[in-house]
Amino acid sequence: MTGLRALSGACDFSYNESMTLSTVDAYADLLRRTKEHAVLQSCAAVLGWDQQTYLPRGGAAFRGDQLALLAALAHDRATDPRLGDLLAACEGGLANLDDDLAAANVRELRHSYDRAVKLPKRLVEELAKATSDAHEAWTAARRDDDFAAFRPHLEGIVALKREEAAAVGFAGEAYDALLDEYEPGATAAGVAALFADLTESLVPLIAAAIDSGKRPKAGVLERDYPIDRQRWFAESAAAAIGFDFSRGRLDTTAHPFCSGIGPGDCRQTTRYNARFFNEAFFGVMHEAGHGLYEQNLPADRFGQPAGGYCSLGIHESQSRLWENQVGRSGNFWRAFFPRLRQAFPGTLEGVSPDDFLFAVSEVKPSLIRVEADEATYNLHVALRLELERALIAGDLAVADLPGAWNDRFAALIGLTVPSDREGCLQDIHWSFGGFGYFPTYTLGNLYAAQLMAAAAAALPDLDHDTRRGDFAGLRGWLTANVHAHGRRYRAGELCERATGHPLDAAEFVAYVREKLARFYGVC
Repeated sequence: MTGLRALSGACDFSYNESMTLSTVDAYADLLRRTKEHAVLQSCAAVLGWDQQTYLPRGGAAFRGDQLALLAALAHDRATDPRLGDLLAACEGGLANLDDDLAAANVRELRHSYDRAVKLPKRLVEELAKATSDAHEAWTAARRDDDFAAFRPHLEGIVALKREEAAAVGFAGEAYDALLDEYEPGATAAGVAALFADLTESLVPLIAAAIDSGKRPKAGVLERDYPIDRQRWFAESAAAAIGFDFSRGRLDTTAHPFCSGIGPGDCRQTTRYNARFFNEAFFGVMHEAGHGLYEQNLPADRFGQPAGGYCSLGIHESQSRLWENQVGRSGNFWRAFFPRLRQAFPGTLEGVSPDDFLFAVSEVKPSLIRVEADEATYNLHVALRLELERALIAGDLAVADLPGAWNDRFAALIGLTVPSDREGCLQDIHWSFGGFGYFPTYTLGNLYAAQLMAAAAAALPDLDHDTRRGDFAGLRGWLTANVHAHGRRYRAGELCERATGHPLDAAEFVAYVREKLARFYGVC
């Protein structure tokens, strides 16, 4: 009996006298296999990171072959019939245990297994190859402002994603099957309704801010910001909020991202503009927020759902919280504006802390999503959600995407799109098949505002600590209430446990309203 107890402890669930040896062994074998699968996926993640950072252009085609092979091997493991047998054994023996961690692991592994077995191996390989090729095509097309060069790749990906949705199955619309991969349990109709309510609240606030006539001091963010100093300053801020560079790194790429390779290895990237401060700095703050989540997941549970992130919406909540709720706050710049002056001597001559804070908080319709202000950002996401649903449903042809983008962009955001590079080619997501990903950005904004309000209520010294550049309390609260749980709870339950109520837009709208009242007099 001692051996059984030791085994059960190693597997993170409590021994119960009614359990059989076969159940204990089944659960141990299940976790061993899922960890091996996660290690295999981490190998693909390294290759994916390398492809977007240092891979020689001539190696792109071969990289597609490598990724396709790894995807096929991972799919073989994820759909091994033995996993189904192990899950059935665990479900029969663990269903009534008090240990919610084991139950959560089995629940989420069942969800993943049932989805994986519905996907033909051929489809998985084709998607891996197609998206690898499409990344290189997108990079060149964006650089050259040449949608026609990317079009056949996107047409192929859309066809494959429709096939994926049909294989997985859905109750409402095909897009639901793709959204579920990133935000389990969410539906297109539900997300669209939430977006509609949010847009209804934001549009008049945005219009009132623009109509107020108030503007920040011109050119504050578009001065001379040497790239080497930008990199140093951004890295120092990321380190200050807690990103551990001994377990991570920062590189340059066409589109910023963060990749959690595995315990002790988290990679983030950014892009620099020597004449625009926001692009790199807030990009690094955003990706460092993702990185903090990855670095604070339970390393001893790597490969288990309880050791992985909850959902993309929750992941985005961490990046948006640190980028905006912290990084664009007056308290943050009380600590960092003197350091900014030191980093860029002479650049901020005649600029006060309030001038700078107004500049980084300005509401101004813009072409590029990742550079958008906090209020209009969600309109960018709403546009993409609308177009994605139409593409997957077959109501919009890929050939018509640029025109549809430009028309809807003008209607939603009020700007004329001058080029596809600044329009439908600006994001990397469609090149890697990330249909269903975009809505998680706005969900992340809503989760972030709700989590920050709860953290502020729980941490009476939070404002004081932030003004001193001390983020240990906030980071600890997020780790205890979000990071440490992994995927033990679904996103909705995690939010309610951390904040005391289900997700809604109220905290985010209140946050935007308060900021606009400060700078624009909008109530």
